[in-house]
Parts: sequence; structure tokens; C-alpha cells
Amino acid sequence: MRRWRDLPNASDSCSEASGHSSREHQPNDLLNETELEGFLEKLGLKENYKEKLSLINVLQIDKKAVTEEDAKCLSDLPWLFLKKLMMFNVTARNVTFLACNESEQDHPHCNADLDLETLLCHEKSGEALNPLDVITALFLCSNGLLQQEMAVKMAMCQFGLPLLLPDSGTQKHTLMLWALRGIVKKYRTQALLDPKSFIEKSVVVPGLPMVSFVRLGEGSLSKSQILNTLLSNVQQYNDTFVNREMPCGNVPRKIADGLVETSWYLPCGNKNIDIFNEPVAVANLRGDIALCELQFSFLCKTSAAVFVFLDNFDSKIELLKKHETEIFLIVNVDSKNFNLKRCQKVLDELNLTTKNLILKQKRINNADFAKTLQKFVTEVAQKTDKKKSIEQMAVIAIELGIMVDEQTSDCQNAKKNAEAITSRIKNTAQYKKEELPRQGSVWKELTDLEKEECRLTNAGEEDIEKYKCGLNQKKKGLRKEQRDLAISDSMRSFMEAFSCPAVEQAYFFKWMQIKLDNVSRETVSNLREQYKLKSKNSSKEELKDIDQQLSDSSIGIENYFREMCQIYESTVSLSESNPSRQKFKHLPKLCAQLLLDGFPLELVEGESSSIPLAWVKDVFSELKEMVAPESKIRIVTVLGIQSTGKSTLLNTMFGVQFAVSSGRCTRGAFMLLIRVNKEYTKEIHCDFLIIIDTEGLKSLELAQLEDSYEHDNELATIVVGLSDITIVNISMENMTDMKDILQIVVHAFLRMKEVGKKPKCQFVHQNVADVSAHDNNLRDRTLLLQQLNEMTKLAAKVEKKEKNKSFMEVMEYDPDTGNGYIPGLWHGNPPMAPVNSGYSEAVYEMKTNIMKTLKDCESSAYNIDEFLKWTASLWNAVKHENFIFSFRNSLVADAYMKICTEFNKWEWEFKRDMYSLETSAKAKISNFGKYEASNIREIVEEFNNKATSKLNTWETKIINNVHQYFKKAEGHAHLIEKHREEFINSAKYLIKNVEWLFKNELNIAADNKEGMAKVEEVKKNTTKRLEEEVLRLLDEGRKRNLKQSDEELRKDFDQMWEKATEPLRDKVSHETDIFGKVHCQLRKNLESMGSYAKETVNKSLRDHGKGDFQMKESFIQYVRNMFLSHNLWLRAKAKADKIIAACKIRVSDKMKEKSDYHDNDIQEILKYIEAQLADMKTDTQFEAELKLYICSNAARNFHEKHLAFIAENDPLNCVNLHKERFFDDFKDLYHAREQDEKKAQEFAIRCLQPAVETYIRVSMVPEVVDEMVSGTDSVKFSTRMFFQSSVLKDLLSKNKFCHFKEYTTSYEKFIREWIQEQIEKRFSDGTKLIELENNYLKRCIKCIDDAIQKAQMNKQATQKEFVQDICRELGDKLVMCQDSLSACMSLFKEATAERFVDFLKKSVKAMEQALQENLKETEVKTKLDRLGSKPLNDLTAKLGGCGKQCPFCSAPCEAGALSHKIHYVEIHRPQAFGTYRYIDSDKLCTSICTSLVFSDTEFENDDTKWVLHPYKEYKTFYGDWDIPADNSYSASDYWKYVMVRFNKDFAECYSAKPADIPNEWTTISKEDADRSLKESFGVN
Repeated sequence: MRRWRDLPNASDSCSEASGHSSREHQPNDLLNETELEGFLEKLGLKENYKEKLSLINVLQIDKKAVTEEDAKCLSDLPWLFLKKLMMFNVTARNVTFLACNESEQDHPHCNADLDLETLLCHEKSGEALNPLDVITALFLCSNGLLQQEMAVKMAMCQFGLPLLLPDSGTQKHTLMLWALRGIVKKYRTQALLDPKSFIEKSVVVPGLPMVSFVRLGEGSLSKSQILNTLLSNVQQYNDTFVNREMPCGNVPRKIADGLVETSWYLPCGNKNIDIFNEPVAVANLRGDIALCELQFSFLCKTSAAVFVFLDNFDSKIELLKKHETEIFLIVNVDSKNFNLKRCQKVLDELNLTTKNLILKQKRINNADFAKTLQKFVTEVAQKTDKKKSIEQMAVIAIELGIMVDEQTSDCQNAKKNAEAITSRIKNTAQYKKEELPRQGSVWKELTDLEKEECRLTNAGEEDIEKYKCGLNQKKKGLRKEQRDLAISDSMRSFMEAFSCPAVEQAYFFKWMQIKLDNVSRETVSNLREQYKLKSKNSSKEELKDIDQQLSDSSIGIENYFREMCQIYESTVSLSESNPSRQKFKHLPKLCAQLLLDGFPLELVEGESSSIPLAWVKDVFSELKEMVAPESKIRIVTVLGIQSTGKSTLLNTMFGVQFAVSSGRCTRGAFMLLIRVNKEYTKEIHCDFLIIIDTEGLKSLELAQLEDSYEHDNELATIVVGLSDITIVNISMENMTDMKDILQIVVHAFLRMKEVGKKPKCQFVHQNVADVSAHDNNLRDRTLLLQQLNEMTKLAAKVEKKEKNKSFMEVMEYDPDTGNGYIPGLWHGNPPMAPVNSGYSEAVYEMKTNIMKTLKDCESSAYNIDEFLKWTASLWNAVKHENFIFSFRNSLVADAYMKICTEFNKWEWEFKRDMYSLETSAKAKISNFGKYEASNIREIVEEFNNKATSKLNTWETKIINNVHQYFKKAEGHAHLIEKHREEFINSAKYLIKNVEWLFKNELNIAADNKEGMAKVEEVKKNTTKRLEEEVLRLLDEGRKRNLKQSDEELRKDFDQMWEKATEPLRDKVSHETDIFGKVHCQLRKNLESMGSYAKETVNKSLRDHGKGDFQMKESFIQYVRNMFLSHNLWLRAKAKADKIIAACKIRVSDKMKEKSDYHDNDIQEILKYIEAQLADMKTDTQFEAELKLYICSNAARNFHEKHLAFIAENDPLNCVNLHKERFFDDFKDLYHAREQDEKKAQEFAIRCLQPAVETYIRVSMVPEVVDEMVSGTDSVKFSTRMFFQSSVLKDLLSKNKFCHFKEYTTSYEKFIREWIQEQIEKRFSDGTKLIELENNYLKRCIKCIDDAIQKAQMNKQATQKEFVQDICRELGDKLVMCQDSLSACMSLFKEATAERFVDFLKKSVKAMEQALQENLKETEVKTKLDRLGSKPLNDLTAKLGGCGKQCPFCSAPCEAGALSHKIHYVEIHRPQAFGTYRYIDSDKLCTSICTSLVFSDTEFENDDTKWVLHPYKEYKTFYGDWDIPADNSYSASDYWKYVMVRFNKDFAECYSAKPADIPNEWTTISKEDADRSLKESFGVN
């Protein structure tokens, strides 16, 4: 129905049908520059007419890139076209915009009542553009690099390509030589002798016969449609050129007239398929040659023949007379304009015969007509000598005044520079050795040395550290050798061109790629021919030799970057001021800009299979400066067997340009940076995508090389480790290859799972075209899952992680959603096949899924620094044979440190809360019986219930905090997922431990209170009796009516006092046998340890334990060597000394408490001893004797404590302390003096003030700890790792042997002293302490004021009742001395408390001022001493760790979780610090465990029963220890420096001979040691 608009008249019909408007026949009606800009403005391209679009603009990822939306306006059309073109979508030219099609409801056909005229008007009202206008506009508005990329993509789609580009604005035309130069085509002519050989060349190079098709005047035939049929097989039709039957192909062109398109017919070598036996170029001129004379002249000069479509013989036939080539006229005899006589006349005028006339009749369909044309073209191609390449056409174009895109100065300079380099290549392998000497074998040797430095496979019997030093010297030697090499002419030219302006630089790299591809193509194709010939009957050695030649003969631009990288890396170790380093320091910045512009950068160097870390790090550091510093990165990688279309897949998916040339034998991995649109960044949570393309696994060319399998494993591990999403190309057809690649990939995924990273995986099945592929391949997916499970079990066994039984345990994988099916790339038979639209659509769907996966990704994206850290860690681990056990990553360490910091905060908040409850409970227990009668166990039960409720709340809160932390995207919590359970268990352990301590403390407090009950009752009754006696004496005195003097009063009072206290003389507390009670607990502890223990325990504690602990040889189990025995004896003695010192501290803490001895005191000490001896292999005698010694000392101290407690709480002494106060009150009452003020002052000073001081002191304990862990400079106390870093840094700054000795031999004692030193240092000026104390003083005074105010509410209360009310209100905060309170409350008047209240308020105010002055005057040291050891104990417990030490070097464990299962240390140290020495020489051992566990060295000790055991298998005996590799050679420089400096001192200390220090260690400076410390702990 829509064809009705073509009907009004014949001429309109022709013009519309041809896709041309009548204005085309008016030469003066061409668009001018202003009109062109107006047209471009509609397309949104006006700004790009001068500021050209670049590739980076097109590659940028935005929401439109992954959403299927139609054009909403004309400006959407270019971007929709580019989006589809970049993905090789053959429907790219079909993008349309029709304003009238916005909704079906508005369409006129929905209204049956419209008349025909209205319908026609509506049909003509739509705004549409011809696809050729969009394409022309894009080429006009793109820079040369984007034009070339567009041409390459269009050629893949078999689109017609711009040969001559018209520019209506300048009225100039351009030959698109540069744009077409990037197109490389493969074809096979029937003339080739080898039916399997082929020709591969850039389309601009070979001289081909070109036939051109043009139109003169109006035409009734569709030229382009006929051409498409001409170039297509019957079974393989393709719309090479836009024609009237394509969407919007009939829309009048605005700017595309004058465009000359070109395409090629390239044979495949099959005579049943080929239309032409030899390649033929075809040109198609858009528009009337009457308006395009220049283009027509060009075509006549360059074409073997020109076919002119002609209907109207009255047109400008004279144009054809000037022809310089053979002319053929194509005439539609059924056209109304056809005139036979006029036709003959034209033939005569043009000197043509009927052989040059091709008639199209209605009875001949297009297919048959095309066959006729094919015959003409074949004949022309066979007989012509006029074969010109597009390069040769450039000369003709210039002669005609047509511009050539390659003639710009930037392009020509770049070409000149590239030719200057590539022209030197005669023999590729020889060229690489001479001009690029720093790579290849030298780099391979450097990489091998790096790996040997980690694996130590050839160390033999040599000392490991000396061996490593030797390897390091060899590396330095090779680096020096690299530096000493002169910069070759080629590299000098390359680096000069590399440093040129950006546009010229970009052209230079493209020229280099083009020319190097040509070189490699020729060389490698010859070698492949040799390989084919010899593959059937040659030896493996011969094939291996050809394989090596293939590798050596492959050359690309990456080889020059490798050389530049090695030049840079060889100088980077020099000082900053070194001229050599200064000379090349600009190179990373240039490379970073190149990466930002969309050029690939080699990540894994192919030939040496290594990552040039220094180079990559500095390039990305420069990149960081060019973009937002915290820009986030996501990484997508592809893995698969060679030649499975991995690069093409990425190129299709992201529009990028990874090399796919068959002439190359590339190794390694290349990465390419794609910017994400700012708006879309918020959705996928990253600013850039890094796309990594890898060489094929199981490469046929590289299969014979020695390290190919190892190389595949390393490559897969690195790229999977870096990726957020890994695309795995597999093929179900070849099960053997599939199993091999699955094994490699599963190994990589398993390794990542074990080190905390779980990348997503997408399996891609290529060449699966059926629409029901997903359902039909259910069996294949099941089989694949079975294979994955099988591979997982095998990989887990190899990696010694057998707990992983299935692939789904290793990563999240759903067989239904984790597989993608992609049809074949080509729609038909290459080279004439376009890309299959199904392939493009399937890849687009996969891209959409990948973007959705990234959007839903829970793990946080890397920033640039994190990406570098992760890359370095992966490479470091890959260099070791055992990846999982050698993996050590600073990002993981950072993530672990962060959650440790958070957990420590939660832990401290919890402990502080429980401390507050415990303080209240103890106050309540201490005040029991003073103000109210109740059962003390009810109070304990009450607070235990409160504690249980609080503990449950906190347990839930902390565990929820842990879960929430792991859900956060930031912080890389996903990397430490395996530690989640550790922290949950730590929370549970923390709760249980605090619960036990809380209840234990309350029970002890209650026990002590109950133990004092009788004494308190005696004192209370005595005080009451004394009060009664004083009142009686007072009453008697008053009855006598005699005024007595003070002396007389004194005499009567003393007689009364003696008589009243007489009963107390028999109430003296009896002394308890503390030695017996301690002995009883020791006996219970040792009763299960055998006869010797029973014999030992029978010794008297009173007589034992005096002097030093005596170590006996019999304490150590038999060892075969006296040196080993002595070494073990020394270690046992050091352990004993450490335990004894720690127990003395515990006893000292108990002695400071004002409570009596409790059996719990000695039980705690015995438990501590057992915990410390748990990992020591010693005789029962040792443990029994040690416990006896410690208990004997403890018993003597506890006995003294008991005696002091008895003396302090003797009832008679306690009562006598208050005798003078009773006498003063007696005198006042006798003389009728006012007591209110005095009693108020007495209550404030003697009762309230000591209680307030105690309250402040007790409250200051958590405040001191809080200030240390969260105040100024608190980072050193935030986690154990930061704490260790701070301690080691302080040790280095002091640099004294005594401190290092203390640290290494008495770690717990040292850190206690160090923490105490830090506490005193933190509070040294006193201001912080006074601030905190004043806060608590104010808080306490407010509580007292509130209590007074509340007590005042009882207006009838006596003074005594008033004081009791106050004390009751303060009962859970202030603990007032019972004796002082009783003395104060005695002899109170029975009057109300009104006047007393006023005096009390004044007294409290005066007390506050006195306390403030006292706080100011008291020294800081005194204040801290009064706090006791509680703050120190809390900090030591928090930071001291679990107490475990490395079994080889004795470094303390730094794991952060309370209940961690695996111990680890950030910096291990030479084994000399663990008292290890060599058996044969008695010299201290310099080996470091982080090296030993990756060597073939063996060890023996008591744990191995003195049988040699490989260090590599240390987990057999120390499964709870993780000793990863050092992350760099200099990681242990700190301890190496200490070892060198104090070698003789430590030898003397350990009764050994000084170590033989590796020479290289002696060069380590104090600054190097400090730098090593900072790098290892990641601190500044």
C-alpha cells in the first residue's frame, strides 16, 4: 500500500524508485558548507565536523551500549549505526527514525474512515534519512583512525566502502586510502598450486582489475541491487550496497551524492562456488555522473571498464566521449525513454559496438541479468592489463585534484618513521637479536631467575639465603648487561616517534602494526608451510625447531614495547638522579596516554611469560594522574583454546581491535582500557573496563616448547585472578582438548577461591546455531558439569585442597545461566561471507548479561592502586610452584586489617559496656548489708541475669555487624570471605570468655563479702554498742548537774571505751593456712600426671622456690645430637623464664587488690602455665617442677597478702580508728554544740570523698584503654599488625641490642613494658588525664546532688535516715567505707535534716573543689600506678595475640581474629632468632622460613622426632601455620639488617658462633630496613 506515493507521474516514479530527487539534475543545487553543517546538526555531529570523533568516543560504554532502543531522534542514528557496526552487526545500515511511527495508535491505517488523500499526506510526512547519508556524515566527522576502524568493520560485514568521499562543505573529494589500508583479506585463486594455500594482503596493496558502475541521467533500474546480485552466489545473497529495497534506501540522499563505494569479489578456490576465478574490485558511484564529472574521470582512469546505466539518451552523452577506458552501456529496453534508433546513434557517437551494449528486458529477471553481467566482468578481468592497486590510484587522484587521506603531514611523517624502522627487517629472527636484544633469551633468563628465587629448586645443599643472594646478583648482572647495551637505531627511532605529538603518534603505531603484520605474514606463512610438510614424518626435535622459529620469526609492535619496557626496567633500580634513569622516565606517561586512547598494552609478556611489574606499575601510576585518582576498574577476560575466536569475540563485544591476523604467533596477554560513561558508572560501579585478551591455550605452534604447559597454567591463573568475569571458550567436539583446558581453568578458579577471590565465569559454546540450542544441549551442559566436577577433584588434590569436591563449591555456577551459545561467525563461505547477524546478536546478548553481572557484582571494584597490588601479588604467587600456599596479597592484608580494626572497635565497645555493668555489680555487692537486708546471692543472680541479657544482645549485634561488613561492596571484604567464620567464632568466643570472667568476678566478690560477713557484723554491733554507751554516759553526766571539764570527760570516755571494746579482744580473725590451700590446688592439678608429679607435689611449698629456677638436663627428651640437645635446653629455659616472669606479674596484680586470698588466684596461674606449655615437648618433670616453683613463690606472696588483709580488717583496730571522732561527738553533745555543719563535713570528707576518688579511679581504667585504642595516634593500637609494625619501628629507631634481645627472647615481658611506656608517654603532660578525671568528677557530683535532692523529698526523715537514703541511692556507683560510714552516722540528732542538707550541699561543693585541686597536683605516674595493671592487661591481651610463635623463627603470630585457626606473621626473620644453628658448625642459621618452605631443604626437631622432613611439607606438623612467600626479595630486609648489626651479640646470647652473613645483607642500610618494614605492613 505504501507504494501508492510513487504513482502521481512517471518521472516521479523513476526518481523515487531510484532513490534520487529531481534536484539532482540541477548542478547549482548542491549543498554548501552552511547547509552541510545544518544537516550535521540534525545528526548531532556539527561539532565533530571540525573536532573529529575519535575511537575512544565510540568505544565508551554507556547504557545505550547494552539496551535495545530505537532511535528517538535523528541524532540517535549515527550512534546506533556505530554501536551495531562496532559489533559487526550486518543490520547496522537498517537503523531508521520515522517521526510518524511513534505509536501505533497514531498510525492512519488504524482509522478506517480516512480518505486516500489524507493517507497519502500522512505517508509523506515522516522524516527519514538514507543510510548512505549517515555513513557519509560519520566518515566526514571522524578522524583517520576511527575511519580506518569503521572501514575494517564494514568490510567484515561485506558493506560497500567509501573509496571517494564527497565533502559538500568544501566541495572537495577524498580518496580513502588510509581508511581502507587496515582491511586485510584472505582469498584463494584457482591458479594456486596448493589447494590449501591462500593469499593474505591488505586490500590497498594488490593490483586488481576494477570495474565501475555509474549512472547517467535518471534510471529505472536499481544499479546497486543489480550489483549486489552480481557479487552474490544464488545461495549467498548479500546487500553489499545500499539499495531501494533496504530500509530507507529509497529516501532521497542529502550529502552522499558523489560518493564512490567499493567492494571486492574474492574467490575461495572452489570452482563450484566462485563467481570469478580471480579477485575483482567493484566501484559504485552514487549520483548522476553529469553532476560528478570528477569522480567519473577518476573511475575512467582507474577502472578496467565502466558500466553506465542509461535510460535517457538525451542526457549528456558527450561525457562518455572522454572516456579513457572501455565503456559498457546498460539499458532498460522496457523504460518509456528507450528509443532504438537513438540507442544506435549513441553507440555510433561513442564508437561502441553492440558488444558494449547490455540490454535489460522485463522477461529477464535480476538473477539471470546478473549472470550476463558476470560474463562481461569476467571477460574484462581476464583480458585487461589495467590493474591498479588503491595505492597506485592515489597518484591519479592527486593529478585530478582529489585529496588523499594519507597525504596529511601527520600520516606521512608517521609513515616515514615506521618505514625507517621496518625497512631494516630482512631476517626477522636476526633482526630481533640485533635490534631488540634486551628481550628474548635475556628476559627469559631474568624471569627464570625470579622464579628460581621463589622455587629454589637448584639450591642443593647451599645455604638458602646465600643462594638467593647469588641469584639476586645474577639478576643485577643481567640488568647491568641490558643497561650496557647500546640503544639500537630501530629503538632510538621508535622512541623518538613514540614521543611525537598525539595524532602523529597514533598514526605511527598504526603504520607500525600494518607494516609489521606484513613482515610477519610473509615469514610465518613460509614456516607454517614447512611445518605442514614435516608434521607427518619428521622427528619431534625437527618440529620443535620449527616451533621455535615460528616464535622467533613473529614480530609485532609489542616487541618494540617489550624492548622499551626492558630499557626502562633495567634503569628503574638506579637512583632517581641517575642520568640513565632520567633519560627514560617519561616513557610510562606516554604509554599511559596510549592506553587511555584505546591501544592495547601487553600485561603478560609472551616470550618470557612474565609480568614486567615495574613498567606496568609506573604506566598505571601515570594513568592514575591522568584520570580521577580513585577511578574504579572492572576486568573482563577471555580464555580458550587457540583459534577459537577469542579475540574476535572481544572485538565484537566491545568494538575493540585486538590482533586477529593469521600471520602472527602472539604469546601473552594484552589489556585494553575502555572508559565508562559517567552516568553509567553509577550502575556498574566502575569508571573503566579493562578487557584482557590472551593467547590461545594448548597452542599448536607452541606445544613443542618446553614450558608451554606451565605457561598455560600461569597465564590462566593470572588472568582469572585479575578478572571480575572470565569468558571461557570451549568446544564439545574435541573432548581431549576440552578436558585439558578445563583442567587449566579449574586450577585457576580453585586457586582464586582459596585466596579469597571468586570471579564470575561464563562458558561460551561457539558454532552452535540452532534456535533450540539451549534446550537441545542440556545433555552437553550436564556432561560439562560432570567434567568440571571431575577436574575440580583432580585440581583440589594437586593443590592439596581436597575439601573442594565440586565445581560449584569453587565458584557460583549455574549450568542453565552460565553457558552461552553463539552461532558461527560467517554467514556463508569466506572470503565473501559477511558476519552472521546471529553471531553479532548472540554476542550482544552476552555483553548485556556481562554488564548485568557487573551491575549485580557484590565485590568492590579495584582502584588503580589496588589493581597494581593485586597484579603484583598474583605474579609473585605464580612464580612459586605452590600458588595457594605462596599467595600473599596486600589487598587481602588490607581487607583483613580493616575488618580486624572494625572488630576490635566492636569488641572494645562491648567490653566497655560489660565493664560498666561489672563495676555497678561490684559496688552493689560491696555495699551489701549497709542500707538494706537481702540475700547477697540474689544480687549476684540479678546481675548475672542482666549480664546474660546484655551478652545475648551483644552477641547478636557483633555477629550481625560481621555479616553486614561482608555484604559491603567497598573494602574488598569478598577477598577475606574465608575468614568470616573466624570472626563469627571470635564473637562467640569473646562473649563466652567475658561471660565467664564476669560471673567469676562476681562470685569472687560475693565470696569475699560473705567471708567478711561475721567481721562486719561484729564491727557493726560494736559501733552500735559504742553509740549506746556514749549516749548513756552523756545522760549520766547531765543528771549529775555538774559541769565537767574536757579532761574529766576524756577520763570517763576512755573508761567507757575500754569496757565497751573489751569483747573485741577475743574476736581477732584467725590466720588461714595459705600454703596448705595453694598446695591443695597444686595437688589437684598434678594428680593425673604420674608418679613423679605426685612425688614432686609432696615437697613443702614453704621451703621450695627460693632463688632461680633450676633447669635440669633430664627435663629435655633425648635427642641424638648434643648441639640440638643444648639448643632445645636453651629454648626450654627461655620458655620457663618467660612463664615465671608472666606469673610474677599476675601475682603482683593480685597483691595490689585489697581482698583476701581466693583459690581462684592460684587456679588462674596454673591454667596459664598449662596454656603456655601446650605446644612444648618437655618431660613431665619439667612441668611439675615449674609449677611447684611458681606456686611456692605465689604462696609466699599470697600468705603476706592474707596477713595484711587480716590486720586491716581486725575489728578492734577498725573501731579504734574512729575513737577520736566518737569523743569529739561526745564533747559536742555534752556542751550542746551545733553538730549539723560538722556532721555534714564529716560525711562529705570521710565517706563521700574516698568513694568518689575510688569511683574516678575505677572509671579511668576503660578511659585510658579507650584513649590508647581510639584517641590521637591510636592507629598503632588498632590491630595486632599495626602494633607489631609500631614496635619494630621503635626498636629500629633505638637500634640497641638489649631491646632486640628482650623482644626476641622475652616477647610478652617486652610488649608489656613497651605498652606501659606508650601509656605513660601518651598521658605524660597530664592534661588528658585531668580532662577525663574532671569529667567523671562532675558526673559523680551530679549523682550526689541528685541523690540529695531525691532524699529531700522525705520531709520527715531524720538526719540518719536522710544519710541512709543518699547512700542507698548511690549504692550501685559509690562504695563508702563501712567503718567510716558507721562512725559518721552514729550520734546523729533525731531532728529533721533541713539544716543538715544545706551544710551538706556546701560540703559537697567544697569537696569538689578540693578534689579538683588534688587532681591537678597529683603526678601522672602516681595516677597511672593507682589504676593498677588493668589498662596494661587489657591492652596486652588485645595486642599481644594468641602467644603462638613461628615454629622456625619464633616470630609472634599476628592474626587478628580472637579464635583464628591459622597463625601467620607479616615479616618472618632469620632462624637465628629462633635459636636455630647449624648442626655441624654451631653457627647461627641465617635462613628465613619464607624461603625455606619453598626450597628442597629439610628440617628436624622434636616435633619430627628428629627425623628429617621437607620444609615444603611443614604443614604436616604445623598445619595451623601459614608461611607464605615474601612478596619481594627485600621483604625481610628489616631482620637481615638486625642480623648483620647484632650477629656477634646474638651468638653470645645463644651460646653459639656468629652466623656467616651473605655479602649482600651487609649493604642493607637502616633506611632500607625501615622501607622494608613500611612496605611489608603497608604503612607510611
